[in-house]
Amino acid sequence: MDARQLWLRYEPYHDVTYFTPESRAATDALGCKGGWMGYFGMRAAPLGAASPELVTAVFYNFAPRMVSRALPDAWEVASPADFLRARLEGVDLALRRLLGDVETAEIVEAASLAREAALAAPIAGRPLAAANRALPWPSVAHLVLWQACTILRESRGDGHVAALVAHGVGPCQALALYAREHSLDPAYMRAARGWTVEEWDAADVPGDLSAVERATDAAALAPWEALGVVRTSRFIELMTPLAVRIASANEAMRVNPMALDPVRELAVPGWNT
Repeated sequence: MDARQLWLRYEPYHDVTYFTPESRAATDALGCKGGWMGYFGMRAAPLGAASPELVTAVFYNFAPRMVSRALPDAWEVASPADFLRARLEGVDLALRRLLGDVETAEIVEAASLAREAALAAPIAGRPLAAANRALPWPSVAHLVLWQACTILRESRGDGHVAALVAHGVGPCQALALYAREHSLDPAYMRAARGWTVEEWDAADVPGDLSAVERATDAAALAPWEALGVVRTSRFIELMTPLAVRIASANEAMRVNPMALDPVRELAVPGWNT
């Protein structure tokens, strides 16, 4: 099983949480000052009213100053519970727009498989995965699928942070290495995570992330080993058209700090986007 190929299927479904007009409208309605306050509020909300120091630590690759521009002010704008409600409302509306019919048998089946995998995802030492898994499950399949994808995504992300720490790769250095390896615009990557030119230049030292990526993939396989080869293959089959459709219609997928291009990487013969 290829952990990256699985990630390519569930990451686009998760990403509607933050990077859609519906998501922005939901946090604007709460009173957020800008999209980043909404992002930090929604992603951190499962942790409760977390401090900027805690969020900087668990999100890992954001500059502390960028986090502190949004937190703790976001908790004065709305409670974590309000952010959780807003993000679910935004996700629901975004998925209905991007996918059209969200009550298909395929989505119901994908939700069942993803939920089982998510419940098998490691949470020990993985705070964002644990916090999201502690939330109540939605009652409809397309949102069950979203929550499962979110748990899987955050479990992988927490494991990636652990691998970075174990290999001595700091937050800004990780971004600089990643930008170099994937030919991403350094100015865009700096702005997306709040680092200065001086910080970036100091961190942009020789090295690569191959060992970190191998460790990340290895640590992300447990849910799929629990699901088994046959049902994991079925999950891939069900999620591929959903990921391509979402990525094709979601402008945020065109340029992103993850170098994620599902439309290209998950090209399906005969798929008309």
